[in-house]
Amino acid sequence: MGRILGIILIIGGFIVGVIIVALMGVYRSEGNIDSGAAVLGAAVFIAVLVLPQWGIGGFLLWKGGQEAGTAAQANKQRQLLNMVKTRGQVDIGDLVIEMQSSRKEVNQMLNQLVGMGLFSGYVNWDEGVLYSEQASALRQLKNCLNCNGELELAGKGVIRCPYCGTEYFLD
Repeated sequence: MGRILGIILIIGGFIVGVIIVALMGVYRSEGNIDSGAAVLGAAVFIAVLVLPQWGIGGFLLWKGGQEAGTAAQANKQRQLLNMVKTRGQVDIGDLVIEMQSSRKEVNQMLNQLVGMGLFSGYVNWDEGVLYSEQASALRQLKNCLNCNGELELAGKGVIRCPYCGTEYFLD
């Protein structure tokens, strides 16, 4: 909505500017004002009416673009979360293809979802598979489900197997 309003304000400012210049031209041709007064009048009206309109329109256009980018990112995160939760196990390559994204972007989205507390499960980067698991079952995990190696804390909400590279994400 902000983008549309921004475009309308910019176009409206242009139209107002054309009207002001035309009006000053008419006043000048009728002899009501001289050339200097027409230029000064046009400059004042443009500074007071047109430039603020363009400024606000440009800001709304820019802000609307930012909001659209944020909404697109949220939709991709929602799509990833829905795919993993409904399937339980998803190949990362399939995620990349279905989401028209890169492996790095999928990894970043996954880490953001973990950071927001919206995803718990684990990923085996070697096999390229993402698993959705109940957080309570993962908290009790001592050994890797993939290679049975002893797990280590790797960061906030992340447990990693140092042997096979599988990462488990907790709430």
